[in-house]
Amino acid sequence: MATTTAEQAPDDQAQEIADLAREHRHATADHLLRQYVLGSMAVGLVPFPLVDLAALAALQLKMLHSLAGVYDIKFQADLGRSAIASLLGSAVPTSLTPTLAASLGKFVPGIGQTLSSGTAVVLNGAATYAVGKVFVQHFAAGGTFLTFDPEAVRDYFVTQLHEGKKVSAELHKNKR
Repeated sequence: MATTTAEQAPDDQAQEIADLAREHRHATADHLLRQYVLGSMAVGLVPFPLVDLAALAALQLKMLHSLAGVYDIKFQADLGRSAIASLLGSAVPTSLTPTLAASLGKFVPGIGQTLSSGTAVVLNGAATYAVGKVFVQHFAAGGTFLTFDPEAVRDYFVTQLHEGKKVSAELHKNKR
């Protein structure tokens, strides 16, 4: 039986509405991600070693809470913390070692604090960007915190971490 134009119209409208909703969610997620990247870069300026890392972890958890809201995913702080830790811990510890080094470098008075803060700004932004991009992709595909598999997104995370370094460096340059 052939479908008439009148019967197709509601289906076309429903698809158009779904596409607009998807685009709106994506735009909202991108805006949030940018704001959290900027926030994490500001955290890199915290002069106290390890306090900056605790603040960064809290900010990234809040980012996941916000992104989960965009995609109507139930947020659970303990699952969010575990997801971030498993992603950062198992994906590429060597890529994130400079973030820890930048924080610890703040123990050196004067030059150590100055150099470490500049490095931490870009690295914090890059890590937050990568975590955010991974979860935007995961949530957009219908994933939840319970279905998150850090091993499955390892390569994507590494790619986004490198992209995040470029994005953060550009944002840092433009904010000066």
